[in-house]
Amino acid sequence: MPEAEAIEIEGVRLTHPDKVLYPEQGITKRELAEYFAAIAGFMLPHVAGRPITLVRCPTGRQKKCFYQRHAGSGVPPALKQVEIPGFEESGAYLYLTDRRGLVTLVQMGVLEVHPWGARADRPDRPDRIVFDLDPGEGLAFRDVVAGAREVRAYLQDLELASFVKTTGGKGLHVVVPVERRHEWAAVKDFARRAAADLAARAPDRYLTRIAKAERKGRIFIDYLRNDPTSTAVAPYSTRSRPGAPVATPLDWDELGPELDPADFNVRTVPARMARLGRDPWAEIGAVRQRLPAR
Repeated sequence: MPEAEAIEIEGVRLTHPDKVLYPEQGITKRELAEYFAAIAGFMLPHVAGRPITLVRCPTGRQKKCFYQRHAGSGVPPALKQVEIPGFEESGAYLYLTDRRGLVTLVQMGVLEVHPWGARADRPDRPDRIVFDLDPGEGLAFRDVVAGAREVRAYLQDLELASFVKTTGGKGLHVVVPVERRHEWAAVKDFARRAAADLAARAPDRYLTRIAKAERKGRIFIDYLRNDPTSTAVAPYSTRSRPGAPVATPLDWDELGPELDPADFNVRTVPARMARLGRDPWAEIGAVRQRLPAR
């Protein structure tokens, strides 16, 4: 069969549009570009203007993939570059601003987008804190759901609103928006102390040590995402995993014991958003809260 000619989506020239990126579903480069074009209005508020780390899999998710966070050579003009104080020696970081930038990522073979918890104009002042709940062996997803609800209740006691999303894997992210008043060290210290407190209250359910051998039957509360370069997967980003899963924001009342994160993928999320007509995280940017004094 002759190879399809290049096409244009959102002003981006897409070469080899019939290249299969997810072999299990037969999802092609064209279909992935159409996904990002369809979801751009929901995804951009969470990634635009933030330094990003990319997972590039030019020949598909089952082949060789690699990380890229710096500009390097041959970066398309739809992607922007920013020098970050304190990280000058490593080179400029990438960021995007619009839907053309999102589709450009597909042309580059990007299957995952991981933004900083800060914006490029103030990279020293984070505005999102991430608690990554990673279940150990022997736990079901309903156990992670219960854990996320417990983390939310803990944060509510501190008068902090939080948001939840699937990760495209077996865990959940609980995300706390904060005003851009705190340095990274303060944000990470708060996340560390909160995770340690939760683990101390229920050591049979949670731990904060990273060693996998200790995680059996418990949830690892990973607070280490809260560093400048320790990114977390973006809302609505695809993952380079079987099933073409998507990290998907949820309303808290959607988070029930029967929830299956595999239900959120490249082919189902656009229909979900059309049905909802709104982003469950639409209000995250409007929340005004600071780290508690205690």
